[in-house]
Amino acid sequence: MIRLFAALTPPPEIVEALASRQQGLAGAAWRPPETLHVTLRFFGEVAETAADDLDAELTGAGRGALSLELQGVGVFGEGVDLHAVWAGVVENPALRQLARACETAARRAGLKPDTRRYRPHLTLAYLNRAEPAAVAEWIRANNLLRSPTFRVDAFGLYSSRMGAGGSRYRLERFYRLGGG
Repeated sequence: MIRLFAALTPPPEIVEALASRQQGLAGAAWRPPETLHVTLRFFGEVAETAADDLDAELTGAGRGALSLELQGVGVFGEGVDLHAVWAGVVENPALRQLARACETAARRAGLKPDTRRYRPHLTLAYLNRAEPAAVAEWIRANNLLRSPTFRVDAFGLYSSRMGAGGSRYRLERFYRLGGG
């Protein structure tokens, strides 16, 4: 079994700008720059044979390069159950179409449907007992985040392995988006 997800990675200049905001919040385990990504579909634990089928299905998932923009920040969870802070992705029909194509690929590969609503974002930190007031203050201080538009001409299939200090990601396959 291998734990897999499909994701887009922003270019280095966007990652650098995000890294400058990764401070000032006690209880935040800031994600290393090389792990920042926009998840298209989390597949979970997948048998090796299903992973091969998934790879074959994902090969034709992309229809064209995307232009994305980040805007605002937010948090997952409520009250004492706050568990992550993130940067938002501006609504983008082409991104949603690519996420749907990854969902279709998963189903064709025999994986269970994802029943969660797709909410594109980049996780900046996981939270461990962060004070809700401190999280609210960090959000107020960073909520005007707005990146320049950036082009994404590929996505990847990544494996995720838990290790000391959190998850480690490895690019397993790379898929060019048409026109890129």
